[in-house]
Amino acid sequence: MEDSGSSSAGGFFTQKTPILGQKLFIIIIATIVLMLAAFALILLFLRNRSSRQRRIGVNQSSGLLPLVFTKAGDDREADQAQPKSEMSKVFVIGGVSQGLDAESESKESSTMQSESSSAMSASTDGLGSSGWGRWYSMRELQMATDQFSSQNVIGEGGYGIVYRGVLQDGSVIAVKNLLNNKGQAEKEFKVEVEAIGKVKHKNLVSLLGYCAEGAQRLLVYEYIDNGNLEQWLHGDVGTVSPLTWDIRMKIAIGTARGLAYLHEGLEPKVVHRDVKSGNILLDRKWNPKVSDFGLAKLLGPEKSYVTTRVMGTFGYVSPDYASTGMLNEGNDVYSFGVLLMEIITGRSPVDYSRPPGEMNLVDWFKGMVASRRDKEITDPLMDVPPPPRALKRILILCLRCIDLNANKRPKMGQIVHMLEADEFPFRVEPRPIHDTEPLQPRVSISNRAQLAAN
Repeated sequence: MEDSGSSSAGGFFTQKTPILGQKLFIIIIATIVLMLAAFALILLFLRNRSSRQRRIGVNQSSGLLPLVFTKAGDDREADQAQPKSEMSKVFVIGGVSQGLDAESESKESSTMQSESSSAMSASTDGLGSSGWGRWYSMRELQMATDQFSSQNVIGEGGYGIVYRGVLQDGSVIAVKNLLNNKGQAEKEFKVEVEAIGKVKHKNLVSLLGYCAEGAQRLLVYEYIDNGNLEQWLHGDVGTVSPLTWDIRMKIAIGTARGLAYLHEGLEPKVVHRDVKSGNILLDRKWNPKVSDFGLAKLLGPEKSYVTTRVMGTFGYVSPDYASTGMLNEGNDVYSFGVLLMEIITGRSPVDYSRPPGEMNLVDWFKGMVASRRDKEITDPLMDVPPPPRALKRILILCLRCIDLNANKRPKMGQIVHMLEADEFPFRVEPRPIHDTEPLQPRVSISNRAQLAAN
């Protein structure tokens, strides 16, 4: 009886079905396999979605690059003086994970693995995962710069060398190869992309992308083909400078607009901290672009200043910041005032080749204005002197920018209006007529700035 039961059961599972003429047990097995495969796909989808949401959460917290820090670092320069335990951090960027502390790395290993794999997959497409710029391979940048040839060097500083490069599609780029002195490349890398990673303004140099392979950290910028302001002010330009008064004011206004955008158009605001003629790039039409954000600091709305180690270029740093280390946008205003003096006079902020009373530009400038020697202030290489009225207004603006009381210095937005006032010296806007008051002209902001300067 048992044999007949089992035989009938076996016959039931081996009988053919209408589904492609297949036997019943094959259909059952195939159904089970498909169900298991569908279940596995659902689990994989949910897992990837969860990992993506975690990564997006990290990105949106800063609004910039996918950075993961176990400890928010202070200045790149201040970290040099800290012990290694205080500098411990781990970050994942562009598919490269770098651990500076074993304990921190073990704590963040699970987060790093998921984010590193997803970032690397995006990088292999040649696109950055952050949405702010492109990921460039080291091989691509080596080919563009002819293996970083010395003939392609267009700039050099304490934190990196800038090369001119040409990509395979013919576009010209500037590649900043960060020097890894005492681990500073990673700090400079983070600072620059945080400061201008997503910023787009015609008077700020554009960051196109980055390369992060091994210990190498490189930043790729748009190429500006007419050098920097320092070269045109202090280089060998002949007996007559190509920088006329109008061109100099154009450079000053554009620079002020770029800084005003950093201070008043962004949240958090960006304090450049190294405004100087060498960091003002110029195109063929003399349009300025502020560059080199390696010392920049972010200043949130809840903070009126941040305390940092004093950094910047000698001659441009404001005395209040130099003495207290308390940094805010007032330091950039002071530096811009010195830059404006440099544009007007053609003199360097500090020049030890000059007589003792003229070595420091700020002190010499104040003395010349106080003794009403305005005509002797302007750059002798200018073929045509500026209009006296315009010069007087700019001289007063310079003195306001370098006021020793930081609270009395104008904001960069106000400086833009003061510089532009000469373009519309008598602009008047009508006010609507009211029954209770007579019709009177309304003076615009730029006109008020001019009247205040006069």
